[in-house]
Amino acid sequence: MRHTIKIVAALGAASLLIAGCGKPSSSTASNGPTTPTSSDTSAAGGSLKACMVLDTGGVDDHSFNQSSWAGLQAANKANPNIKISYVPSSSQNDYTPNLTAETNKGCDTVIAVGGLMTDAVTKIAKKNPSQQYAEIDSASSGPNVYGLQYNTAQGGFLGGYLAAGMSKTGKVATYGGLNIPPVTIYMDGFWEGVQYYNQQNSKNVQVLGWDEKNQKGGTFANSFTDANKGKQITAQFQQQGADIVFPVAGGTGVGSAAAAAASGGQLSVIWVDTDGCESVSQYCKYFLTSVTKNLSGSVQEYATQAASGTFPKGNYVGTLDNNGTGLAPFHDFDSKVPSTLKSQLDQVKADIISGKIKITSPSQPQ
Repeated sequence: MRHTIKIVAALGAASLLIAGCGKPSSSTASNGPTTPTSSDTSAAGGSLKACMVLDTGGVDDHSFNQSSWAGLQAANKANPNIKISYVPSSSQNDYTPNLTAETNKGCDTVIAVGGLMTDAVTKIAKKNPSQQYAEIDSASSGPNVYGLQYNTAQGGFLGGYLAAGMSKTGKVATYGGLNIPPVTIYMDGFWEGVQYYNQQNSKNVQVLGWDEKNQKGGTFANSFTDANKGKQITAQFQQQGADIVFPVAGGTGVGSAAAAAASGGQLSVIWVDTDGCESVSQYCKYFLTSVTKNLSGSVQEYATQAASGTFPKGNYVGTLDNNGTGLAPFHDFDSKVPSTLKSQLDQVKADIISGKIKITSPSQPQ
């Protein structure tokens, strides 16, 4: 059974501002008074010890780690009785040891960031049935595991439609960090959005780097941290004629932003997960928009509800309808996006929500 979490639309931006103020070198946070008064405690809500295991890339990856941690920071700021901490993972070999250590230290809930931890979480949760877990980018794998999933094919569809409408060369591109469903779901949506734009406008915009019909193909950096690789891939796309690139690769995508900065205005980027103008603000003027995933809001809501004494069960699925995914503002590009294209995007969004437009990505949450 899916439990829909109501997310405040502005929450993601506020959470990212909080994240920017955090200290990456610290694995704990306490943004409130150490000993609240009785009235403060009553107003703040119940207590919770929430521990997060990050994926590789660090807490300041400008992407899913940073945004997930920002959600816990926001929960802590709203309720100082929610005590939070995180541990980083240097490689996939750290997943099981980190999850085990957090389980053993008495956390009320252990939150795993990233679908790559699915197997490790499943095994540890079965061994510790009284411990609560949550996993981002994966479905619930047991009664004590809450799944936080996001149908980012919907947001990616809008990004692809926008890219096709803004391209001057008739070629756009996308690449991923790894060929895994939480990545390819974005790329599928982007690819479908371009195809739909072509269909609706009698155009033939091409997508470099990915074809939804070939799930084993495509361009991948095999890293979420190698900005140099991202810059290299982006430069190759530009040489092939692409003028808009959509990197679904965490910190690797910073290389795409650097390539755009070096292109003399010939190349722009659509960022992923977070609003790039907030998380990678130095490159804001090169970001056409960002396809967002409301990690911050959904993590904050999970922690807040758990602190109230009731742990959510089953799965949360973020969609366009509940602001779990979508497009960030156009920022510096706002005056450059034609009003007709903006209107088309509004209609496409409405048609995806209503079901008139059927998205076919095989990586969508079931």
